Amino acid sequence: MEPNLPISRRRVLKTLFCSSVAMNLNLASSSAASELVEAAELDLFALGDFGSGDEKQKAVSRSMMRYSEKLGKKPDGFLMLGDNFYRKMAGGLKSKRWVTGFSKMYPAKAFPNPCWAILGNHDYRDTPNNEKVQLGYAASLDRKTRWTMPAKYYRVDLPAKNPQVTFLMLDTNLESINRPLHGPKVACWLTLEEQAAQLVWLKKQLASKRAPFTVVLGHHPLYSNGKYQGTPTLIEEIGELLEKAGVHMYLSGHEHDLQHLELEGLRTSFVISGGGGAHVRGGKEKHKGNFYQVAHGFSHLSIKNDRLHLRHIDANGKTVHSFSKGTNHDWKVEV
Repeated sequence: MEPNLPISRRRVLKTLFCSSVAMNLNLASSSAASELVEAAELDLFALGDFGSGDEKQKAVSRSMMRYSEKLGKKPDGFLMLGDNFYRKMAGGLKSKRWVTGFSKMYPAKAFPNPCWAILGNHDYRDTPNNEKVQLGYAASLDRKTRWTMPAKYYRVDLPAKNPQVTFLMLDTNLESINRPLHGPKVACWLTLEEQAAQLVWLKKQLASKRAPFTVVLGHHPLYSNGKYQGTPTLIEEIGELLEKAGVHMYLSGHEHDLQHLELEGLRTSFVISGGGGAHVRGGKEKHKGNFYQVAHGFSHLSIKNDRLHLRHIDANGKTVHSFSKGTNHDWKVEV
């Protein structure tokens, strides 16, 4: 079980209600109430492919703690980009890995705010039905938890008052993506009905009123310089939607590295933060002129002075890449 979260905070706390997700196919509507610092500046940490449980994951966690101290504030939350738990997770809702791989790995004292999580391919594949465990974990507790996964796909607007950014959290585990990775023996993907319902939901959200910035999150990248060189199925499924809606950033993991891609003719920035703890691996630099580094680390996403900032931080706490973006999609690399 996760320890009780601290009540006393140096900043004023407000209650944030994550947007309910109206789902078909027995995916019930849900809303997650969580506490968020209400401030002029919003700071979030993002990391994917972190659920190794080994020393590399611990090193990235320590780097985040040191970085937070230098930042002078605790992050307003985590964006967890999937592959949250590798290998077998015995015990389900009562598994010890909820403590060793989450609540103690990222202690509430250092990171007291919500952790918004999405599912990766290993969250489906490595332990059958573990995606259901992760979806049900918060409801199984008799106390608060920072773990926030109200549905397979959902919306979060931050901060609660006068939102600056809309996050659309997706489940990108499609059969056409995961079957080639893992074979047909375990159905580690959305059903076709779930896939269709998510696409309808995404179109509705992109057509709705949103904050000045929109960030879409999915475990699998659309474009990549890493091992998998991108995901053509996702490009076909949602690429045109992101462009037409003016989505500012697509944030993913899956590739075990840190990337930032700006592609000619596209307004969306494509960012990969997959260095959370799993073994890193190289690929082929297919897209030139952007950032690609095979390294463990995490990302710092912030909004300040009407700009969206993204910084990649390695396991030693060094900022290895940084860029910012305006609401009109102008972007620039920062020193």
